[in-house]
Amino acid sequence: MKTEIPRGDAVALTQALTRIDSRNPTLAPGAPGEKDAAIALAEVLSRWGFAVDVADAAPGRPNLIARVGPAGSPAMMFAGHLDTVGVEGMTHDPFAADIRAGRIYGRGATDMKSGVAAMCAAALRASDECGSLARRQIIVAAVADEEYESLGMRALLASGISADSAILTEPTRLAICPAHRGFSWIEIEFTGRAAHGSRYDIGIDAIRHAGLLLAELDALDAGELHSRTHQLLGRASLHASTISGGIGMSTYPDKCTLAVERRTIPGETAEQVLDEIRAALGRVKQRRPELDASVRLVGSQAPSDVSRDAPVVKLLERSLAQEGLGAPVEGLSAWTDAALLNEAGIPSVCFGPGDIGLAHAAEEYVSVSEIEQATAVLARAGTNWMTE
Repeated sequence: MKTEIPRGDAVALTQALTRIDSRNPTLAPGAPGEKDAAIALAEVLSRWGFAVDVADAAPGRPNLIARVGPAGSPAMMFAGHLDTVGVEGMTHDPFAADIRAGRIYGRGATDMKSGVAAMCAAALRASDECGSLARRQIIVAAVADEEYESLGMRALLASGISADSAILTEPTRLAICPAHRGFSWIEIEFTGRAAHGSRYDIGIDAIRHAGLLLAELDALDAGELHSRTHQLLGRASLHASTISGGIGMSTYPDKCTLAVERRTIPGETAEQVLDEIRAALGRVKQRRPELDASVRLVGSQAPSDVSRDAPVVKLLERSLAQEGLGAPVEGLSAWTDAALLNEAGIPSVCFGPGDIGLAHAAEEYVSVSEIEQATAVLARAGTNWMTE
């Protein structure tokens, strides 16, 4: 980075990272991706004394791994992502990272360059505090592509990295979030029969069939899904995302494509979601034997769930208390890489500065005081971990 970052200064590091355009090129065609941010962060952490490695998760899309503490010892991971979404419609300079009224404004300030800065500064402080007494290590992972398909975290796990637990510094407003929702994206294609609008005797309306399925899915969302709940996350849900079809006003539509998103809670699977859609189509077909529809899973990510009694949750609760802060335990509505870590057997929770409600928004900012508090809590957690 051109500007020297004072050792352990999470606020200055947040500003420096936010000034680097790291928009995800899959979401914003022509965007630069994470490379510049990863290289700049690697330079800072190397100067701060970390052992640093940068490796591509995909061509030109690097992950950064940095370590402090005894090599080969048990590890706790602090993890976050370097990519951001696009900047269209923003109401302020997306890369200025200026401080106004105690807030840093910019794309990624909340999601999640402040979290990345806080975890890096915290790992350094914990290492400095423990010195030669450290018996365990902290791994800092800043990965690519979380905003699209998590190429970075998938590559990191495929490389064989392991840890006893992980804290993802996603924006949680300093709440401990042991659980978050998953999602399944489903596409249903309806085939009708094109005919002149006056020929009801031969035309088959693909759009109307989609409407009949939507009515079934509305009943599912209003009924059965209300009864599927999670203590921290509330109920499962479903909504129609997009619909397209038809040729013209005077023609029966021969095609209609409906896309549906189903937000899942722990215990639900993509296959279960597909079964729900197929069952709803079956009910429509009982009334409309001419229904012709195919169902396709476009993509899915699993929910995440860690016990409130898990050691990593208790570590954060204790660390918050030591810093004189409350320790609320909440569910996180958005999906994160924590699900992938948990699937890999690494108990993972989210905790960090910023409000997820400001992520991807026209106005994105993070409170300076939250960055400082998150850094202090994570440093305390790191110190507790390294000396236990």
